Amino acid sequence: MLSITSQYLARYRQLTAGERTHALLPVTGAQRRFVLVRSLDPSGRPDVVPMFFAFPHGTVDAERLGAAARRLAARHPALRSRPAVLRGTPVLRVDGPDVPVTSLDLAPGENADDALRRALDAWDPHGSPLRIFLVREVRDGRDAAHTAEEVLAIVLDHAACDGQSLARIVEDLGAAYAAGTTAEPPSPAETEAELAAYTEAVLLQLAAEERADSPAAAAYWADRLRAVRERAPQPRPGRVPDGSLPSGSADVRLPAHDHSVPFPALLDACRSAARALYGPGNVVPIGYPWGGRPQGAAPVVGCFLNTVVFPAATGHGPDPEVTADAWWDDLDRADMPFDAVVSAARSAGSGWTGRLDGLLTVDDARRRPPLRLAGVEGREIHIGGRPVRGPFAVSVTQGAELHLRMVWDRAVLDDGTAEQAFADLTRALRTPEPTVP
Repeated sequence: MLSITSQYLARYRQLTAGERTHALLPVTGAQRRFVLVRSLDPSGRPDVVPMFFAFPHGTVDAERLGAAARRLAARHPALRSRPAVLRGTPVLRVDGPDVPVTSLDLAPGENADDALRRALDAWDPHGSPLRIFLVREVRDGRDAAHTAEEVLAIVLDHAACDGQSLARIVEDLGAAYAAGTTAEPPSPAETEAELAAYTEAVLLQLAAEERADSPAAAAYWADRLRAVRERAPQPRPGRVPDGSLPSGSADVRLPAHDHSVPFPALLDACRSAARALYGPGNVVPIGYPWGGRPQGAAPVVGCFLNTVVFPAATGHGPDPEVTADAWWDDLDRADMPFDAVVSAARSAGSGWTGRLDGLLTVDDARRRPPLRLAGVEGREIHIGGRPVRGPFAVSVTQGAELHLRMVWDRAVLDDGTAEQAFADLTRALRTPEPTVP
């Protein structure tokens, strides 16, 4: 029987037989997951990745920024392609480099954060995968030194980017902005070369996923996830009062010994949070992105991060040694696509549907260049309160210190319980607890 990846490749090749214009591109397993999640969402809402930068008032020239963004999208196929599902087959449809740059006016009583949340809430799922928003005349009292700023939001459909892509987008956009409005767009030869490199990278990724999607890996994940069940309740409409933000958040900064925390310790900390949220004696599915460009692939912009599932057993406390051993075994099978892992778990009798009750992401801020527009460096900021896809998500930003943040969906979890879970999470990182039988 053909694997899920083999079936996808066969359908894609049949769909594009005789196609010479590269109008339809294949998608990686990670992109396939995002496209399918989007198709199942009643509103068609995609997962989006925003980056927010504050600049001194009067820095950003919107016309110059728009020209730079269009040249950026012309160079990178993933930034001018729309996800589609044709005959049940997820693909990317290549389009023109149309990147809207929208200047937002503040409504009465709004600040920049409010205006940007409003813009993201109104995201049209059929539009460009890259969009830019600009809020001028910001006087929101963020602090005394930054009371007259403008905030720039660079927002991407997650199917078009991963962490490595964000670094290149920031760097390339700054370079395109520096070139000015009269700079020539990429030549047809350059555009074709980037398109060929992108297609080759995706096909190399799919080949790696096809190799990983083996009977042995399926048996491993079936056994590993047999006991997994979603524990979070479904969102309850009307649970969030009118005027309240849809998500809550908490954050803390911790000393970074050797500038990092072992990943198994982060997984164990998420286990502590899951225990506070869903109770002891459960096995809760927590996902985390893992991976990178396949060997031999060009560093193209796109999404090459698989979602790996950690079965967080809440019946005991952190046990870094046991977690580390299991995690290393998981990484040996981490290239098996998410949808194939879900299928393997369900074949073993799990009732898991593939919905994740928690997410963990780690970002190394030292690897991302600052956004510079005409020599002015933007200050990256965070804007919270936006909707989250899962019940809770934990993000760790590594730098001179560790910035730990947890957000939760208020339509699923109440603030008091979530705040206790965050306290348990941070306590587990500060002082690992002994194993509880």
